[in-house]
Amino acid sequence: MLRSLTRCGLWFLLVAFCGLTCVASQLSADDKVGGAMVPKALFNYIARPEPKFEWKLKDKTEIYFGTIYDLELVSQEWQGIVWEHQLHVYVPRDSKPSETMLLWNTGGSGNERNIVFALDLARRVGSPIAFLYHVPKQPILDDKTEDKLIAETFIRYLETGDEKWPLLFPMVKSVVKAMDALQAFTVQEWKQETKAFVVSGASKRGWTTWLTGASDARVKGIAPLVIDTLNMRAQGPYQLKSFGAYSDQVHDYTERKLLPMPDTPEAQALWAMVDPWVYREKLLLPKMIINGANDPYWTTDALNLYWDDLKGDKWVLYVPNAGHGLEQNFPDGKKSRDRALNGLAAYARHLMKENPMPKVTWKHDNAADDAARLTLSSDPAPRSGRLWVAHAKSRDFRLVEWKEQPLPLTENSLQGVVSSSKTEFVAFYGEADFEIDGLQHSLSTQMRILEPRP
Repeated sequence: MLRSLTRCGLWFLLVAFCGLTCVASQLSADDKVGGAMVPKALFNYIARPEPKFEWKLKDKTEIYFGTIYDLELVSQEWQGIVWEHQLHVYVPRDSKPSETMLLWNTGGSGNERNIVFALDLARRVGSPIAFLYHVPKQPILDDKTEDKLIAETFIRYLETGDEKWPLLFPMVKSVVKAMDALQAFTVQEWKQETKAFVVSGASKRGWTTWLTGASDARVKGIAPLVIDTLNMRAQGPYQLKSFGAYSDQVHDYTERKLLPMPDTPEAQALWAMVDPWVYREKLLLPKMIINGANDPYWTTDALNLYWDDLKGDKWVLYVPNAGHGLEQNFPDGKKSRDRALNGLAAYARHLMKENPMPKVTWKHDNAADDAARLTLSSDPAPRSGRLWVAHAKSRDFRLVEWKEQPLPLTENSLQGVVSSSKTEFVAFYGEADFEIDGLQHSLSTQMRILEPRP
């Protein structure tokens, strides 16, 4: 039986992603989509039969805040290792199932702290949601976990040429098989079919989210968190330019000489298979990207290296003064993840109800030789908005404080001006506020960085 819940604080389970920042250019691919070559290895892996796939309902627990269904799932057998998962369905109090379900994939297990977090997210969404735990299966391969484990599987692919080795493939398949199980479960338990999913996850599970969105037609929308590294071939050199070196967060890859990536056909094929940017012609579904403005893994404006390449509906939300865990730090010492959680929940609500998200557009241009202008427009009009501005001695903004400036609202537009500096780099972006069913949430613009003026 699941243990009864105590009044512990909210806990946002965001495990650090490896921070892959370099990819070679040549594709190992046979499929052509929208004029671009797309590797087949991921799709081949997902399509192969999984005789050991099974699921069963282990437990159902009723508490004041709602109902928790505890499912046991075996998603696959990979390299002789059976992948077992906890799969929880969280039904908030006084809610009804929808034909679309938010599916969050994560590491760890369905312990008490994660249950508190999941129930709070379900409350914000206002509908049943699912959490898939143990993504990936770990520790394995000589007791390796997380970054070390992914790096090990990359090395084994380079040594053997076996396209089943990259760990992202079974991670994606675990989400695909969770969708299979959830569809069967909702028919069995509620006599209602779940037809579509909004898939989300953070860091390497955000990476998994991108690739799942490119792989399965049941995915109605994706919300990848803190995985700001698409177009990996361009990200590596830009990180070196911005930081002067690779982030310390990726040492598991530099130590294995995976960064910079060896200039071999095998390495080029590997990075093509795992870079979501390569699958962009298959990622036409709605996309909600959530990043921390002070994330130590990525450059501040990493999004600009792939945003224009993404087709279809897309939105971005930056959390100021927040790192990889998306916990915003306020001047009075308080901390909160409300910005990230409300953004994710509002996006899920919009897709579940087929209620269009706000259409947000923006334009960066120059107001004068020493000032930049940002104009943000939206339909419907935002309730309010602001600029977030930061100053740094270089392009490295990881440790700086972001400060807000009000943006005047005129009809459906917000406009603000930021002055450049003679001695510092200046980074800024805009933010607009919206509401759905009483849930307040925000959407952002792209970043712009101003170099010191002469």
